[in-house]
Amino acid sequence: MTTLLEMKQKIKNFYGEHDTWLLPLLKFLLAFLVFQTINSTLGFLEALDNIFIVLILSIICAVLPLNGMAVLGCIMIVAHCYGVGVEVAAFSVLLLLLLMILFLRFTSRDNLALILTPAAFSLHMPAAVPVGAGLLRGPSCAVPACCGVVLYYFMEVVSDRSTVLQGKETESVQKLQILLDALINNQEMWLNILAFVVVLMVVYLISRTSSDYSWRIGDAAGAIIYILIMILGGMFLNVNINIGSAILSGVLAAVVGLVIEFAALGVDYSRSETTQFEDDEYVYYVKAVPKSFVAQAEKKIKNISTESVESQEKEEQEAAPVERVGEETFDFEKQLEESLKDL
Repeated sequence: MTTLLEMKQKIKNFYGEHDTWLLPLLKFLLAFLVFQTINSTLGFLEALDNIFIVLILSIICAVLPLNGMAVLGCIMIVAHCYGVGVEVAAFSVLLLLLLMILFLRFTSRDNLALILTPAAFSLHMPAAVPVGAGLLRGPSCAVPACCGVVLYYFMEVVSDRSTVLQGKETESVQKLQILLDALINNQEMWLNILAFVVVLMVVYLISRTSSDYSWRIGDAAGAIIYILIMILGGMFLNVNINIGSAILSGVLAAVVGLVIEFAALGVDYSRSETTQFEDDEYVYYVKAVPKSFVAQAEKKIKNISTESVESQEKEEQEAAPVERVGEETFDFEKQLEESLKDL
């Protein structure tokens, strides 16, 4: 544990010293992951399905706020939908406008959940988003997370029905009807939205209690609840749910929650204290839990200057004659006693 705390402190110090280039680097990596996810899911427009285009867009997002990354991601989705058909692009624009209005109406600070959700689905760990949002943010983060779920399944619908949507014999109204029905009647999407909301609320409520290890309990409870909702919901709604994938997602979410708890909280419950005090109107019961840290011993180096060396030598020279005088006095007294004995 001490090694982990030392490593955490070193990482914090390193980030504090080099945050001017570490933050753009992290944003670049996140943008690269998001754009690659969009290209791997859709990829109908060859001009955008290019690693160099992805790198250029990622570099641009490295200097933009997260809102800019979300806007560029939406533009890329619309462009790929245009590669399928004009009707699909128009439907995607209307859907994105609706989601953006809903997203901006409730919160615009939790846009990271909107960006991470499609990427988390592609990494087979979607449960990590509600678990992390419940630990770090709050109930308002459920709105962008659910918007991210809708975006991911919309891209899946376009990818699965691209053959029909690209067919010239299919009329425009039929294409719009296919997209609308496939999205509204997608039971798996609604099941994931339900799981996201329930898991986020459970993790948030448990982690905000004053009990020991509340973050870890909330993390474990969220992972278990996600697995149960996906498995039981798939059984009752007749949705084809991959049980192994759901369990793996819950386990990975629990691991991510432990990492977040160690990095963001990092307290030592073994040294927690409960105290009580009061004023004229209230009685207060306070529980104090100290944070875990490693005390780094400071090494003090004493600089010995030339003057101190000279003063030390001077003191030795002054002390030496005293010792010699003492020795001579002792010899004189001894000689005097011997002379008196002879007399």
